[in-house]
Amino acid sequence: MKIAAVEAIPLEIPFQHGGKPFGWGAEAWTRLSILLVRVTTDAGITGYGEAFSYGCRRAVQAVVEDMIAPLAVGAQAGDIIALNRSLQQKLHLQGRHGLTIFALSGLDIALWDIAGKAAGLPVHRLLGAVGGKSIPGYASLFRYSDPELVAERCHAAVAQGYRWIKLHEIHLPEVAAARGALGEDVPIMVDTNCPWTPAEARRQALALEPYGIHWLEEPIFPPEDFASLARLQSETGIALAAGENACTAFDFHKMLAAGAVTYAQPSVTKVGGISEFVQVAALARAHGVEVMPHSPYFGPGFAASLQLAAALPEGALFERLYVDLEASLYGDLVDAAGGEFRVPEGPGLGADPDADVIAAYRVSDA
Repeated sequence: MKIAAVEAIPLEIPFQHGGKPFGWGAEAWTRLSILLVRVTTDAGITGYGEAFSYGCRRAVQAVVEDMIAPLAVGAQAGDIIALNRSLQQKLHLQGRHGLTIFALSGLDIALWDIAGKAAGLPVHRLLGAVGGKSIPGYASLFRYSDPELVAERCHAAVAQGYRWIKLHEIHLPEVAAARGALGEDVPIMVDTNCPWTPAEARRQALALEPYGIHWLEEPIFPPEDFASLARLQSETGIALAAGENACTAFDFHKMLAAGAVTYAQPSVTKVGGISEFVQVAALARAHGVEVMPHSPYFGPGFAASLQLAAALPEGALFERLYVDLEASLYGDLVDAAGGEFRVPEGPGLGADPDADVIAAYRVSDA
């Protein structure tokens, strides 16, 4: 069975997050960019993947169309791991981080979807896990920079059944407001998105200590400064999490060897797809580090992360970006029930994205 076609499908789906306008760059973030990668085989099986595209959709689409597709068409669809490595090698001059690996991630996810469909099994069963699972989720809140809004959104998430909350705040009053709203029984994680120098991170981490946070995520810039992360974790005793900005298992090998984290967070749409994620999970297990998939996605990246979480023998928490979408590619699969997400048993990723939603929210930059 060979790859007959690779197509990039750009979508923009509006969402609301319940807070003030926020974003990176000049524009507020009000629409989710989702770059689907649809792969068709000569046997008539179609698979869907997702390439990370927040803020870079047009660039990643160009990589899929101009760099990935010409090399992938004609290759064996079932030789997923070897093809992934081959494309990494052929494209290494364009870089083994960022856009190239994002695009490759989309292809890889789609091929695993095809493999599951060909076998009549969901991906988590291909990876050796049993079915019938549900995964505990956490609400991954937006950055509100407003203590009252933080408290309000925390109350709303708990009312919907979430028993774990992640903040994206960088100031103490907002973290204090969350702890005050949630009490002592709801664990809080704090994702800061790489704002501080090592010295600033140490001061901030110690200031956060009274709030009993479960983990502190990406406190240092640059995120690949694993030596500084390791020192911070050792000196403060606060568990660190990182990995959404790491590409391929080689980055995670360096991270884990440095003793930089307690929780490794590979992002399936950025790390190199399911193939690389599985390697990262094995490395983390060998280093005694837990894997917590980074998954603020609503396309095939969400479905793939759910399949991978179900295949982790030590279990995992599942991240759900706490926003309200105008339309869902996967219906209520993206919604927690009692704070947990069901793992679908359909072949491949478990379900295909809704064709009507694709048609309604597909965009053209022409």
